[in-house]
Amino acid sequence: MSQFTQPPQSPHSQPQQPYGAGHTPGLRPARNGLGIAALILGLIGAVSGLIPFLFWLAGILGTIALILGLVGRGRAKRGEATNKNMATFGTVLALIALIMSVVGAVITFKAVDDAVDDLNKAVSDTTASAKPKAGGDKAGKGEEKGKSGDDKPGKEEKPSTEALEAGDSAVYDDDVTVTVGDATKYSATEYAAGHTKGNKAYQVAVVIENAGKEKFDSTLVTVEARAGQDGVDAEQIFDDKVGEGFSGTVLPGKKVTVLYAFDAPADAKNLTVEVSPGFTYDATQWDLKL
Repeated sequence: MSQFTQPPQSPHSQPQQPYGAGHTPGLRPARNGLGIAALILGLIGAVSGLIPFLFWLAGILGTIALILGLVGRGRAKRGEATNKNMATFGTVLALIALIMSVVGAVITFKAVDDAVDDLNKAVSDTTASAKPKAGGDKAGKGEEKGKSGDDKPGKEEKPSTEALEAGDSAVYDDDVTVTVGDATKYSATEYAAGHTKGNKAYQVAVVIENAGKEKFDSTLVTVEARAGQDGVDAEQIFDDKVGEGFSGTVLPGKKVTVLYAFDAPADAKNLTVEVSPGFTYDATQWDLKL
């Protein structure tokens, strides 16, 4: 009977260990992500703060970077991260970005307020320079006669708050002149719009002359009318002859005449026509006898 025996083992041999048994339990990699992110965002925020208009971006990035930097420093203190200096530098940059965002906001808002004030002032100056001067050419000619020694004195200009008469001109400071002629009876066509049966229709010629150096946009001209002592709105009449209104531009040295027709009660004795050359002009009124 044969016996089988195992070969003797060397006293120096070590038992085979499973893979990974030499790893130290509980060891984790450093968590440096928040410190890196705080540094990057703080740097971008601080650079954005150099441009006042980007104050909002500097404020957002600075706030995020400050939070990440503080959390990153906490991890470094607990031994979970190894970049404490990086997190600290990111926190400092975040504070700088926040300060610059506040300064940028103040500068931006002040600049906007100044721009709005300048714009309002410019509009106000433009409106003031377009106030009408009553009398127009008639007043000018009358003054010349008075100065030359004629017995008849020059025609005194009416205040701009008073209504002008038919044929008078309103001369604006930019040398745009508006003249309204007499109100004459008008026969509205059968298919005219704005004419009421029993009322009377009157036609008025409005002339705009541009004696200035710039083109005048006549598309913004508005013409309205009121009839009678009570100032009842006189509806504008539209047919194939009247009602188109002003359009296009008036070149320097040129004039444009447009006919308007208005519907007035039969017993109306006067027609008040109001003309506004544009948004930046004061309106002028003419009191026309019917």
